[in-house]
Amino acid sequence: MTFYVYLICTKNNNNRLISYVGYTNNLKKRIYLHNTSRGAKFTKGKKWKILYKKKFLFKNDAMKYEYLLKKNRLKREKIKKKFYTFYEKF
Repeated sequence: MTFYVYLICTKNNNNRLISYVGYTNNLKKRIYLHNTSRGAKFTKGKKWKILYKKKFLFKNDAMKYEYLLKKNRLKREKIKKKFYTFYEKF
């Protein structure tokens, strides 16, 4: 089984990008849940787009990387800047 760590983004009322990091074994279903307000509490009521994903073979490795990405704001900002043209399509 494969696992994914993902970073999703949306714009808030002030037109600023906000992001959320998670892990899953079914990426398509998880994004669907986030966009239908049945995902994490933080993501309810917003439309999210995948910005970044990384594949892992083991759940433990995915969980460790998710923790690292959630805690490392600089790395998240770097990923956002790298895909800035993608943001403009929101």
